[in-house]
Amino acid sequence: MKYLASLLLVALVLAALAAWAIYAPIGPAAGTSDAAATYVDIAPGTGTRAIATQLEKTGVLRSRFAFDLLRVVKGGKLIAGEYRFNRPAAASEVYARMVRGDVYSIPVPIPEGYNIFEIAQAVEAAGLGSREAFLAAELSQTRLIADLSPQATSLEGYLFPDTYRFSRHATPEQMLVAMVKRFRQAAAQVGLIPNSAPGLTSGLASRDSIAHFVTLASLVEKEVSQGSERPLVAGVFVNRLAQGIPLATDPSVIYAAQLEGRYRGAIYASDLQSDSPYNTYRHAGLPPGPICNPGIAALKASLAPARTGFLYFVADAEGHSRFSATLKEHTEQVQSYRRALHQATPASVQHELVHAHAQHQSARALHQSAPAQSRPTHSRSRTRTHTRTRSGAR
Repeated sequence: MKYLASLLLVALVLAALAAWAIYAPIGPAAGTSDAAATYVDIAPGTGTRAIATQLEKTGVLRSRFAFDLLRVVKGGKLIAGEYRFNRPAAASEVYARMVRGDVYSIPVPIPEGYNIFEIAQAVEAAGLGSREAFLAAELSQTRLIADLSPQATSLEGYLFPDTYRFSRHATPEQMLVAMVKRFRQAAAQVGLIPNSAPGLTSGLASRDSIAHFVTLASLVEKEVSQGSERPLVAGVFVNRLAQGIPLATDPSVIYAAQLEGRYRGAIYASDLQSDSPYNTYRHAGLPPGPICNPGIAALKASLAPARTGFLYFVADAEGHSRFSATLKEHTEQVQSYRRALHQATPASVQHELVHAHAQHQSARALHQSAPAQSRPTHSRSRTRTHTRTRSGAR
């Protein structure tokens, strides 16, 4: 009887120890910062015992044997990856996290219309590497889109806007692969790939390269803040292309300056004089490549632009666009905008805004720019004739 009692006592003690090892929390103090947290990186193919040993050595588990016991009782497949521990956790919780695959990742939101420079900055801000390293990889990995745009000199336009989640150890190349993969999914969704899509207008049917549509979509993305206006703006660009009229779009001029490292937050007369192929004031046709990374709505608009006779558009006082088919109509719309601007803008800054708008209108009407000056021809007021830029350069 004493022997049985002793066995029962031992069993109870062992059960209590097992329960303590399994359910008593251990690990970093609650509220530990990401920098001071404990990270455990489980390589693919690592066995349960090796995982348990790794967790015990890093202080996440009290006993690797408790983890082995959980494996026997609960079963399930443990998912490889990096796990972050920034508060005390029971072995049962740790085990459950690994079965769920609750690996640690860092979110990187990429809004529609971001260009490669802005994406690189977002990656750096997320602590996933330097801006320079990302840009260098973006230029060197054009093989990722060789079948989509054989002449591409960068991945601009093909890094689809989305919120991505990357591990702390993700390389620029791995991030780029994920973004291009997402672009391919979106492009297939709208019918951009393979090389044709339903409902193309006859004006674009003979120029049905993927690069053409992505470049057009990038201009639409930068120009439009109202979603319903995207097909109309795309239609304006298509009409101007068909008539050989320069697109004269400010976002492309800004992009040219960014490529050359000389953008100063506003468009200067010297920018309008630039011989960059991205300067759509001096060069007719589309720029040689996308100027940003368009979202799915802009891609759709490039594939199915509105069929109108419009050649111009200008912002109204409410931030919408007013479209015109003739220069006379357009001039009237511009005058209306200027009157609204005078009514809504303090007198102290009206003169500069109107001067900028007049310079801009003259440049677009004549398809040429004024002589280079030391001051910008465009303010930050979003003044434009047929363009609007999201970068706030006006």
